[in-house]
Amino acid sequence: MHRRTIGFSILLVFYVMWRGAAFAATDAPAAMPSAMDERVRACTSCHGVQGQGLNNDYFPRIAGKPADYLFNQLTAFRDGGRTYPPMGYLLAFLPDDYLRKISQYFADLQPPYPNADHTAVAPAVLAAGQRLVTQGDPARKIPACIACHGARMTGTQPGIPGLLGLHASYIAGQMGTWRSGTRHALAPDCMHSIAVKLTDKDITAVSSWLARQPRPADPRPAPASAERLPLACGSQPQ
Repeated sequence: MHRRTIGFSILLVFYVMWRGAAFAATDAPAAMPSAMDERVRACTSCHGVQGQGLNNDYFPRIAGKPADYLFNQLTAFRDGGRTYPPMGYLLAFLPDDYLRKISQYFADLQPPYPNADHTAVAPAVLAAGQRLVTQGDPARKIPACIACHGARMTGTQPGIPGLLGLHASYIAGQMGTWRSGTRHALAPDCMHSIAVKLTDKDITAVSSWLARQPRPADPRPAPASAERLPLACGSQPQ
């Protein structure tokens, strides 16, 4: 019964996405929905009404992230660079132009961030996480997270996401998929190059520290910069 219910839910959400794509593709103005939020209900049913994320590691915050980053993730789920079956089913037949509209819709939103994580973590673990995020580890050729994701950790236009407002377990899980190679990005895949140098302790420290950071005064991604990144990144061409 549980499996049947999940299957029905996926089909229902897929129908909503397909219906929205059909509206987006038509030339008849009368067929267009009255608002974009009616066409992204399949997204908001899992990621929150404004893309703020839910208290669930499978449904992270997507609001406010750079549009190019969101588009890259949608096409990755559609084309196999990221693997999560419900997302793959929903996006399988959606064209790029429609995915760009979805991406821009959520990029323009800035709902409140969730409360920071306050579960008990050893101070030494948090200190290690702060060092890696803000300074990196030159001896191991690991750049600081802020060198790419911005000093405020809110991301950098056009394709680097923010790191705030996410659960520690979600961050750790994604770092694990980068490291194992089950998550891919546009080549050169800089995150894989970094993640393979991280130990389990590193990942725990970084994810725990990031999850405890408060919302910045300005949550918007930093503007695109002419400054070169520490390593080549296909998602942020320079």
